[in-house]
Amino acid sequence: MRHGHTAWNRAGRIQGRIDQPLDDAARAHLARLQLPEEFNDAALISSPLTRAIETARLVAGREPVIAPELVEMDWGRWEGSRGVDLLADTGSGYRHIEEWGWDFRPPGGETPAAVWDRLKTWVKSLEGSAVVVTHIGIMRVLLARATGWEFDGLPPFQVKRDRLYRIDISDDGTLGFDNQPVRLVEKVAA
Repeated sequence: MRHGHTAWNRAGRIQGRIDQPLDDAARAHLARLQLPEEFNDAALISSPLTRAIETARLVAGREPVIAPELVEMDWGRWEGSRGVDLLADTGSGYRHIEEWGWDFRPPGGETPAAVWDRLKTWVKSLEGSAVVVTHIGIMRVLLARATGWEFDGLPPFQVKRDRLYRIDISDDGTLGFDNQPVRLVEKVAA
């Protein structure tokens, strides 16, 4: 699951590893939602960044286990910039992630292949069901591995907020994705 909105998300700024908290509107929105009942007993795991931890707490009502491997992709010198501004600067080297391939590296950042290298051992270590709250860059890498998308052209999935993306991990570490995101549900008033 992707974390809720931050002020930088709404401004179109690339956050990467900059530790932005959720904004007030996101907190209020997520406080009205919860995990579907089938996920209540799943392990709860989060990126170490505040926006993911806050999202996990709000929708699950408990503390997540922190997994450093889930920190967002390092966007290097582009962090803090707006993608539209970088696109307008022909010397920036910026291009949309859908045009990267596995080996494109933002200046001073990391490639999708490098992200997968830090995730694959962690993925293989998972046992049982887990709700993982992380970032769009991490989700794109995991979903790319599950679908065969090569970061070239439109992906065969859309990463939206307030949804769980069910990724199955086989015994050999192969990932699978059913492309049937599960929506968070409204909390029932007590």
